[in-house]
Amino acid sequence: MNIDQSGATTVGLKQVNRDNNTRIKIRQCKYLNYIIEQDHRRIKRVTRLMLGFENFYTAQRTLAGIEVIAIIKKGQMKTRRGTDQSFAEQFYALAA
Repeated sequence: MNIDQSGATTVGLKQVNRDNNTRIKIRQCKYLNYIIEQDHRRIKRVTRLMLGFENFYTAQRTLAGIEVIAIIKKGQMKTRRGTDQSFAEQFYALAA
């Protein structure tokens, strides 16, 4: 589990491991919250204009679409070797 360097979170996860006899691996990153917030800044900017969602299903689908577009723009989507697809081609391939 990725967490920031909060002492309370570390102690809590260690307690869960002891109580439930599990092995949750803890990975700490000092500025993890900042990294996550920076990545979701664009989502906040887009959704602020929408003035909220009618229901959970709508929010889930909309946010998933925004994330997919961001992944494609960053070049993080894996495609088959030898196929150089444009942004639009990758997006429409997902719908097919």
